[in-house]
Amino acid sequence: MPNTIIIGSGSYIPNRVIGRDYFMSSEFYTDEGEKIDKPTEEIISKFVEITEIETRRYIENDLSNSQIGYEAAKIAIQDAKIDAEDLDYIIYASNFGEVTVHGYVNFMPNMAARVKNKLGIKNRKCITYDMIFGCPGWVEAMILADNLIKAKAAKTILVIGAETLSRVTDPYDRNKMIFADGAGAVVVKATDQENVGIIAHNTICDNGPELCYLENNSSINKENDQERLYVRMQGRKIYEYALKNVPSAIKETIDDAGLSIEDINKILIHQANAKMDYAMIERLHKLYDVKDYDHAISPMTIQMFGNSSVATIPTMFDLIIKGKMEGQSFIDKGNIVMTSVGAGMNINAIVYRFP
Repeated sequence: MPNTIIIGSGSYIPNRVIGRDYFMSSEFYTDEGEKIDKPTEEIISKFVEITEIETRRYIENDLSNSQIGYEAAKIAIQDAKIDAEDLDYIIYASNFGEVTVHGYVNFMPNMAARVKNKLGIKNRKCITYDMIFGCPGWVEAMILADNLIKAKAAKTILVIGAETLSRVTDPYDRNKMIFADGAGAVVVKATDQENVGIIAHNTICDNGPELCYLENNSSINKENDQERLYVRMQGRKIYEYALKNVPSAIKETIDDAGLSIEDINKILIHQANAKMDYAMIERLHKLYDVKDYDHAISPMTIQMFGNSSVATIPTMFDLIIKGKMEGQSFIDKGNIVMTSVGAGMNINAIVYRFP
């Protein structure tokens, strides 16, 4: 049975740096629709204290989701040193597809097809899929790619995660300061090498009462346009859900790989909220009765780039493997975890071993 290895990566980090000052003219409301009677600067400072997000990146008005996905994909294909015509599949993870500056969502044609068109691929056998799976979409797309390769239905696959969340946030919601734009991509390929690449993966879908912890909904300011939908989340419930479920899901995946936490060199966790990410990594180590650990095991980009959903993990992977994250690197034959949690609620994790 073939294994799935990453042979190239790329990312697109938007040029617009959005700091605190960008939000100083905002009016913030509670989830119940009441205006928050506190100075805006105080609200922003409290937000930064919890999330550690000082800046985030937004795309320019003349760019689109598929365009930044294409930019990341183009770099990944060049890095992989392959001919794009040899791609068997393009799998594109996003939550909102192509979003206009006015917030209109468009999934037709699908995102993967748009990128195939931009790449100029003529191969009619190159199949284009979109993965809509919340923030865990890129990891799930990697799992799908691995299944296709192991089933010998494909040999070479382009996996993209890109999002433009700045265009779907409620202007009156404090949570708008979490979200950002960005794109990351990898090329994966079948190999006959044993015990390398994706050596274990795990997915959990809790779609009962958790279904609407993250959803599209109208503005929390009832005097604002109630027809338009924005990304909305129940932060406290997501936090509690993630801390209860994500660490055990990661451990199960590490166990399935026949490894322990001491065998893991890096954990690339979805950059959702710094406080939540720290807590999940700490609880994971507690499951192994480990109290003291090197916090560099879990790199963080959220402080600089914000939460770009499906793009956070592939972007981080690309930056690390190319030596662009200070103090972070991968090692030959090392084991890493890539894991995410998000709308659904869905959780997934991969254990990846470098050749």
